[in-house]
Amino acid sequence: MDNTAGPPSSRGWVVLLLAAALCINYIDRGSVATLGPMISSELRLTPEQFGYLSSAFFGAYVLAMIPAGWLAERFGARRVLTVGVLIWSTATLLTGFANGLVMLIVMRMLLGLGESVAFPSVSKILAVVVPDAERGRANGITGFGYLIGPAIGTFAGGLLMSRISWRPVFFIFGFASLLWLLPWSRTRIAEAATTTRVNADAPTNRQILRQRGLWGASLGHFAGNYNFYFVLTWMPTYLVTYRHFNTDQMAQTGALAYMITAACAVLMGSVADRWVKAGRSRDVIYKGVMALNCVASIGCMLGMALLPASGLVACLFVFSAVSGLSSPGYYAIPQTMAGPLASGRWVGVQNTLGNVSGIIAPAMTGYLVGLSGGHFESAFALAAAMNVLGIVGWVFILPKIAPVDWKQQGA
Repeated sequence: MDNTAGPPSSRGWVVLLLAAALCINYIDRGSVATLGPMISSELRLTPEQFGYLSSAFFGAYVLAMIPAGWLAERFGARRVLTVGVLIWSTATLLTGFANGLVMLIVMRMLLGLGESVAFPSVSKILAVVVPDAERGRANGITGFGYLIGPAIGTFAGGLLMSRISWRPVFFIFGFASLLWLLPWSRTRIAEAATTTRVNADAPTNRQILRQRGLWGASLGHFAGNYNFYFVLTWMPTYLVTYRHFNTDQMAQTGALAYMITAACAVLMGSVADRWVKAGRSRDVIYKGVMALNCVASIGCMLGMALLPASGLVACLFVFSAVSGLSSPGYYAIPQTMAGPLASGRWVGVQNTLGNVSGIIAPAMTGYLVGLSGGHFESAFALAAAMNVLGIVGWVFILPKIAPVDWKQQGA
């Protein structure tokens, strides 16, 4: 039931719950990566099969993303997000019963279907309830949620795996995810006037697709996500099987890296808002940080492949920091440009194209690792090269970051 009767819930409460939802989202999606060494050992998965398993989530996730954005704007993002959380929580819980690769792939695809609603719905809600001058901070807080999620999942999943095996971890994560629905069911959001069923001024899909900003942001999103998902899905395996970290060392290193990313996201969100209020250009603020992330990530990817363990960890932490600084921009930019009437569909398209890398990166990494006899150097080199696309998208294709005049576009 879409409980929108009565006064809207406070803006801060809504933002915190959205951050919690994205945190849960990333704990659940990253669980297979964290538990990967034990799952692969028990079910005898090859590197190529593990890569396909990781990509299965993103196949469903990407295919469902654009319809999810349309549904969020048509029927209300709050309602769509509720259904999505129910689906992905159930998929996580059922993964604990998997007895082979086929069932694992089916559950990962169901997880991707449920999680596809998250970012279009969250962006739609933030565009409705958060004023433009506070959008950086709000996206920093929600960014903290989805970035701290892997830290919690890596640390808790790694420690639990070494003590109770991998199946009970999925039961715990799935049940905990369902608990989020309790406070959300009491949350009220006044978004009805911005749904496409009610507001005749909402732009058409064709108008949205004609925006140069959409394609620049999508290309930049693709490049950044390639690096992020490469690290998310393969770093635990790389540390354990290739760099010979033990399970606890892997969990602690990964958790600290994601904590750095999350902290930097919150920091950058607050700084961006202060700079915008002080009259500084959004282009300088957001494009500059996006470019910094791309340039720094090239060096970090190469360093993680070639340096000794201490250098690897240092590069991982630097990569985590610049990834966090860029995080608010991924969604503050489309929320600013698309506005409340189109942010759900804009982010649906942007996130779809941006997350194609989630299909490619895990499978391509598995292929390259298998081809090279277990070595990761070529996989890191490819991840580094992807950042060139990010520079092109964020700096050269993305136009001035300003609200689109949808009425003028329609005329």
